[in-house]
Amino acid sequence: MESKTRVEDCCAVGHTTKNDGLPYGYLALIVSIAAIASPAWAQTPRISGPIDGNRQIALRTQVHPLARPEFDRGAADSAMHLDYVTMVLKPTDAQQSDLETLLVQQQDKSSNNFHKWLTPEQFGDRFGLAARDIDAIRSWMVSWGFHIEDTARGRNWIAFSGTAAQIQKALHTEIHRFLVEGKMHYANATDPTIPAALADMVRFFRGLDDFEPEPPGGVRTATPIAPDYTGSGGVHYLSPDDFATIYDLMPLYSAGIQGDQQNIAIIGHSDIDLPGYQTFRSLFGLSATVPVMHLVGTDPGTTSSLGEAMLDLEWSGAVARNATIIYVYATSVNTAAQEAIDKNLAPVMSFSYASCEPDASDTLRVLAQQASAQGITWLVAAGDAGAAACDSHNDRQLASGGFAVSYPASIPEITAVGGAVFSDGGSG
Repeated sequence: MESKTRVEDCCAVGHTTKNDGLPYGYLALIVSIAAIASPAWAQTPRISGPIDGNRQIALRTQVHPLARPEFDRGAADSAMHLDYVTMVLKPTDAQQSDLETLLVQQQDKSSNNFHKWLTPEQFGDRFGLAARDIDAIRSWMVSWGFHIEDTARGRNWIAFSGTAAQIQKALHTEIHRFLVEGKMHYANATDPTIPAALADMVRFFRGLDDFEPEPPGGVRTATPIAPDYTGSGGVHYLSPDDFATIYDLMPLYSAGIQGDQQNIAIIGHSDIDLPGYQTFRSLFGLSATVPVMHLVGTDPGTTSSLGEAMLDLEWSGAVARNATIIYVYATSVNTAAQEAIDKNLAPVMSFSYASCEPDASDTLRVLAQQASAQGITWLVAAGDAGAAACDSHNDRQLASGGFAVSYPASIPEITAVGGAVFSDGGSG
């Protein structure tokens, strides 16, 4: 509306002419349109010449911490398909400094930028690459036979798919199989390389390995729901109204605050049990709603994360009872989180997956900073292990593997949620 007003105002200027015969009104119109077409934050292209393979540079520290020689089981099949690999792009130092300043200002009540959230496009105009650079990088990737899956609205990543053979030729690294704790994974065995023309524009690649974070409490199984709130073994269960009582939500519900017209994005990497979700809501007297399904890339099918997905979906909707729950899922939870942020799907995003911080590649903080700039509250399950996050399923919580916390809950721009304990006051 602001741009339209400027154009209309200029057109109302009288038709007094200059010596060159052009009316002042038309000159004002031309200037106004030029200002609209050229955003204040439009970026200067940084690729000055052709992207070729004559000069290559290695992206250092790009091998996952768990892709170690003692776990290596040899090269993966050259025909193996890698889905939704992401080339994450790097801002200039000035852009990064500007972003960090903005993030502080958005949380400072005395700042003119307090709670002035950006759209993904505004983020791209201010902190992303120039559109011409994006086009050049896409063309280079297509020349190697990669399929472009998506390009970020924030102009800070390009997602693509290809085979292990294509990865090896284009990035000069091999995809190997690694056996870690009884589970076979794949990962790049050496640092990938890129053309020197892209040296100051590529941060890293996400998705060259499948070392995925897991639910911090271990894999949960989806079990049939029965209205038996105290089990035969003495285990107590909570209903949604129990939760509302414990956390004093009833006054909010009575005031009509139940999540109306709000969106919550739940991140996952499994298909879900929709009848089970509907049974949960019916059993506890909740409205008969279903989550909005948002698939990214290849369908992961039903995986061991089904139980976590059902828990998050059911209970987010049980607390924010009238909110729209959007289930964003992919073969990688990192890819799903990236999608939720890039498409600005919801102002709240829940991510119940974690890794031992020393065993994780730090590829998510760039997403967390963008989410924060867009006003997205990213909640991550931190688990209950505290500083023993590397000691999986350790009931005594002894940090025998050394002190370490849970990632990505440890990222400063993320809100960590964990260790919730309540006492019923001894009433049973």
